[in-house]
Amino acid sequence: MILASKDVGKAYGVDTILEKITFNVEDKEKVAIVGVNGAGKTTLFKIVTGEISHDSGEIFIKKGIEIGYLKQNSVVEGEKTIYDEALSVFSGIIEAEENLRKMERDMASLSGEALAKHMEVYAQLQHSFEEKDGYGYKSRVKGVLKGLGFTEEEFNKPIMQLSGGQKTRVHLGKLLLAKPDLLLLDEPTNHLDIDSISWLEDFLRGYQGAVVIISHDRYFMDKIVTKIIEIENKKSYTYEGNYSFYVTQKAINREIQLKAFTEQQKEIKHQEDVIKTLRSFNREKSIKRAESREKTLDKIERVDKPDNLPDKMRLTLAPRVVSGNDVLFAEDLSKSFTDRQLFNGVSMDIKREDKVAIIGPNGIGKSTLFKMLLGKEISDSGSIKLGANVNIGYYDQEQQNFDESKTIFQEIADTYPTLTNGEIRNVLAAFVFEGDDVFKPINALSGGEKGRVMLAKIMLSKANLLMLDEPTNHLDMFSKEILEDAINRYEGTVVYISHDRYFINRTAQKVLELTENGMNQYLGNYDYYIEKKTLKEREEQLFGTKVAESKTEAVSATKQDWQSQKEQQAKERRIKNKIAKIEKEIEEAEEKIENLDQQLSLPEVATDACKAQQLFEDKTKLEERIEELMLEWENSHEE
Repeated sequence: MILASKDVGKAYGVDTILEKITFNVEDKEKVAIVGVNGAGKTTLFKIVTGEISHDSGEIFIKKGIEIGYLKQNSVVEGEKTIYDEALSVFSGIIEAEENLRKMERDMASLSGEALAKHMEVYAQLQHSFEEKDGYGYKSRVKGVLKGLGFTEEEFNKPIMQLSGGQKTRVHLGKLLLAKPDLLLLDEPTNHLDIDSISWLEDFLRGYQGAVVIISHDRYFMDKIVTKIIEIENKKSYTYEGNYSFYVTQKAINREIQLKAFTEQQKEIKHQEDVIKTLRSFNREKSIKRAESREKTLDKIERVDKPDNLPDKMRLTLAPRVVSGNDVLFAEDLSKSFTDRQLFNGVSMDIKREDKVAIIGPNGIGKSTLFKMLLGKEISDSGSIKLGANVNIGYYDQEQQNFDESKTIFQEIADTYPTLTNGEIRNVLAAFVFEGDDVFKPINALSGGEKGRVMLAKIMLSKANLLMLDEPTNHLDMFSKEILEDAINRYEGTVVYISHDRYFINRTAQKVLELTENGMNQYLGNYDYYIEKKTLKEREEQLFGTKVAESKTEAVSATKQDWQSQKEQQAKERRIKNKIAKIEKEIEEAEEKIENLDQQLSLPEVATDACKAQQLFEDKTKLEERIEELMLEWENSHEE
């Protein structure tokens, strides 16, 4: 065991943050600490590292271990370059290397016994140097920096010229290179793109030390951790599994606890009624029996009632204005700035009700592409066309324009004065603002709650194409789940930029990968994208030379794929139209049968055998036609 906490508590004045926090971390174990924003996760990290003291309980840390701690948005400063800063982790090895070089130079002037002793010391130093990976540390530095998204061209960039996010990445790189026995990482995937997060997953899975992570990245946790420690209502709960296991098991545990609480409350009520009855007899023996039962009742260990979780509404969210089937078409878009080209040859064809994720590495131009689609940035080439009745609703987590003095309800009612109270409440309920919650002031909301209000505002507008730029940034896990449910129930079109792979997996029907040379389309979620991309990379490894020599063919194949997708979409529209016609004919035939049944029940028809026979034959033909149509309908759906 490398780390343990037993009944740890922490309070600030009368405000208790943590209470009886108990868990353990084994050597080489990968653990995640989860909980809503403000639950006390970072406070727990600070207690473990000794940055702050705890009020009660005990923290056990294995003697002699080294701890590496990445705070949220922690940075490195100084005048060194990125490469030299990362290299500073190996100052001891670098010094040993300089000593070896000096000893090698000194050999020329030595002989006899002096040389022999010199060679003996040199051999010992060289062995120690090799054991510390002295011949591989430079390649390790390059590997980690590249893995975290730095290009070799950036290695010589001074730290002082970096953004805050880049400085955090350098700090993370130094921790990974140092290989401490215990890594404490507070939101390590902040400032990383998807490729860098995937690299970090592989690195941490193979890491020989223990790792404890605070993260909102659910996909990341699924890939790495084997234990979840949840902090809820100041207490800790341990789940032996990854994040998905935790979600499932927590729901089961909550149902078990709720059932146990309900059963115990019934028994308590029963005992209290018996005690009351015994006392009402007002006899010595009955009063003693009542007192005995009261003592037994007082000794019962009470089951806590699970917190009431807000119900996630299952409302269908329909746009106020329905767009045409063709929503957004772009062809051969390109964009360059003076220093470099972002992308070229980008095309896409978005249809009504599509749920599309745009992904790509940091700096490839995803946000620039979004601005071009929104008409806020000029494309160097190509064309963009919006379909009929398309109204865009744009969401950017960083650009929430609220009147902080208003309540949630006032904010929306003032923005859309023609909406009824019921319409406003229905959409707010979909984002889990119910009852008196709608009268919370904006300035009292968390970042996640404000994000949900902003999304509700967009969905109440005339927008039928939602364009969302990193919508899950700063949202807690519960808010992310609410957003996922809302998007899945939304009957309009959604296009979003995201690096949240769990979110993409739950919501995307298409993944568009932006590259320098165009847009690759994958007709599925994130796991499907990874599966197809991995298959493609394997093919390139097997037929590397052929692939490298046929870039022109690849571009041509991309255009063929694009044409093939358009033909497939046209075919799907034809089938959908056919299904609609069949359904209409079935409806008309059923109405005719109902009319014939009414005629057959008339007295004058009952006495007219010829008329009745004709009506019955007409009805039989219609029923046979419905059977044919139903078969045709099923075949069309299969197709």
